[in-house]
Amino acid sequence: MEGEISDFLKSLEADRWIFNADILVDEAHVVMLAEQGILNREDARAILAALGDLKEQSEEFLAKELPRHEDVHTAIEATLIQKLDEDVGGRMHTARSRNDEVATCIRIALRDELIGVARALLALRRTLLERASQEIETLMPGYTHLQHAQPTTLAHHLIAHHDAFARDFERICDAFKRVNRSPLGAAALAGTGFPIKRERTAALLGFDGIIENTMDAVSARDFIVEAISCFANVMINASRLAEELILWSSAEFKFVRLPDTLTSGSSIMPQKRNPDFAELVRAKAGTVFGCLTAVLCILKALPFSYNRDLQEATPHLLNAVRTTLSSVEVLTKMLEGCKFIRERMAEEAEKGGTFATEVADTLVRERGIAFRTAHRIVASSVVASLQEGTGAAGTEVEEESMREALRAKMAEFGLSATAAEEALDVRKNVERRKTRGGPAREEILRALKSREEDLLKDEREVERMEAKIRESLEGLEREVEKWMH
Repeated sequence: MEGEISDFLKSLEADRWIFNADILVDEAHVVMLAEQGILNREDARAILAALGDLKEQSEEFLAKELPRHEDVHTAIEATLIQKLDEDVGGRMHTARSRNDEVATCIRIALRDELIGVARALLALRRTLLERASQEIETLMPGYTHLQHAQPTTLAHHLIAHHDAFARDFERICDAFKRVNRSPLGAAALAGTGFPIKRERTAALLGFDGIIENTMDAVSARDFIVEAISCFANVMINASRLAEELILWSSAEFKFVRLPDTLTSGSSIMPQKRNPDFAELVRAKAGTVFGCLTAVLCILKALPFSYNRDLQEATPHLLNAVRTTLSSVEVLTKMLEGCKFIRERMAEEAEKGGTFATEVADTLVRERGIAFRTAHRIVASSVVASLQEGTGAAGTEVEEESMREALRAKMAEFGLSATAAEEALDVRKNVERRKTRGGPAREEILRALKSREEDLLKDEREVERMEAKIRESLEGLEREVEKWMH
């Protein structure tokens, strides 16, 4: 095939992505074939040497040779045959199919990407905790329905974001366990008649084991669905944080000033500082969701075992992981460089009746009233104060009118002026909330210490994952060297 018809079959970007993985798979397969006596030492040496040369010339190969072939697998094999002749180069593919080869390559490339995203999440989580530790005393309004609800602290709010990303980290690590299984040796779908050792190639490549059923091994792309689902969850949480930074940087909120390097100006309005990077994070969530939907549609109702449809899933995986990684990295830089405007946050924490819940709780605690009754009493007082207030909505006059109405109501129930002022004090409101996970100072300090311990544990887990793969690949390199001498 030539021209556009040939191009229709190709997926060059995905092939470039798995090139290094393909070389590793070739090396492990050749070592195993030689160990099993399926390939003689002389041929194994020649093939491994040619693969080593190809690694050194990878840029030239990817630029010139890859586009001339159907895919990276045939391009590598054709290059070896051209260099060694078919009687030697043509032996590399013994006891193997492109079906198990490509499935293995995707898993190798993806596991590296998963570790990359996990590391990016660790960096984002550390930044959130560092910023939270600086904002333990920073009062701000907590919101429900984007309306002032109860007072909290910025530290409490940032830890909430941290915990969401911590769960994303857990999902990534859990997905890694299922990604890191080897399909190699499954051949086209029914295995091979040659006496290969699938467990050996799995160990050389740093896999935790094999996908046993050979038909399942070449057919399965559920690991792609799972990985993109994890990325989609990351992007949900990333887009929520990005949206808050967008809102908070507006003149209406004025809670944060984003770093100059991560905002942009206007072509016509000289004063503008647009939160473009945060807006793109928000939008790129949709890109990842689209990748997930596309892969689900590709895989739906595909008969076993291999179908060429599967090739179309890989570009979506690559797009999803790159989009997610860059979004997490941008958010980290945004949080590292932003300035929170504490005075403005504290000012807004006093507004919108954020103390109303504590007034109701005080009536319950001090006078034994049922909470629902106390809720109704406070609500009616608030409504009455707003109806009688002479100030415009949201003004200091209206806020003070609400406070006066609640003071009067608490006095009716025999509460002292001191008790009333404590109920209306947003700082004391926050400090009363010492329950597990609440915003009180002592609880925030405990939470920060606990999260720091979790973060260190998670960092060690990623290091362990990386070390196991590195040690296996170093072992593969030693085996290659051994067969070449």
